[in-house]
Amino acid sequence: MLVDTHCHLNMMVKDSFASPLQPDEIVHAGKIADEAYADGVMAIVNAGTCLVESQNSVALARAIPRVWALVGIHPHDCSEGWQKEFDGIKKLVADCEGNKIVGIGECGVDRHYPGHSLSHQTDGFRAHIELALEHNLPLVVHSRDAYEETLHVLDEYKNDLKRGILHCFSYDQAFADHVTRMGFVIGLGGNITYPRNDALRDIIAALPINKMVLETDAPFMPPQEIRGERNHPKYVGSVAQQIADTKGIELKTVVRDTTKVACQLFGDAFSAFVAAQ
Repeated sequence: MLVDTHCHLNMMVKDSFASPLQPDEIVHAGKIADEAYADGVMAIVNAGTCLVESQNSVALARAIPRVWALVGIHPHDCSEGWQKEFDGIKKLVADCEGNKIVGIGECGVDRHYPGHSLSHQTDGFRAHIELALEHNLPLVVHSRDAYEETLHVLDEYKNDLKRGILHCFSYDQAFADHVTRMGFVIGLGGNITYPRNDALRDIIAALPINKMVLETDAPFMPPQEIRGERNHPKYVGSVAQQIADTKGIELKTVVRDTTKVACQLFGDAFSAFVAAQ
């Protein structure tokens, strides 16, 4: 029973960003979820990146039984008016159960591209953390080229923040050790299959299986077997296989244990759904 803990179905079925999903696009997303199910993916967690895309994430979760929602503002979208958007995020979270919201994110710090506002990003990151704590939801963190900045903010909440995912992990062993001691798990995707990522595979070899979850980030970050093409949640199995190969354990162990971690993170309703499959 595979779980894709981080996907963007909304971005797979439309061309324009921050536009509401249309009924036919939701139907298309449902077909993608069915294709993934045919390859053993029992549940997909769809991540929001701004208010409109978080609303889209909720719309997909409400329409497709196998889809669950994350809501939040990506650091790239923490612009001058991020607080107004965040008010909308809070309204979605007010009905977590009805909206099938299982976490807050993706949020965090990203200094990869020029022109970002570090203060907007870190202020937004803190707001997401506080919202997650208020509603007892896991936090899903996006961090790129922001090693120290991310840890600095997380450490401000180390006494309270005990549950979350470091999405698309790309840092070193020390970072992994730091966040897993806090209670976070590491989100692993298609990049672990790339030939030049030996350093990341070394971290996977050392990391306990109960400190990781599977993700695709589809339509982004395809595994090596389809590199250059659009990713799909059905390829989460390729990530599981790479972990099994790297750690020298059976694939069924990876699937079982990472699904168990996902269920522990995402709560009772999510766990009950997966258990019933």
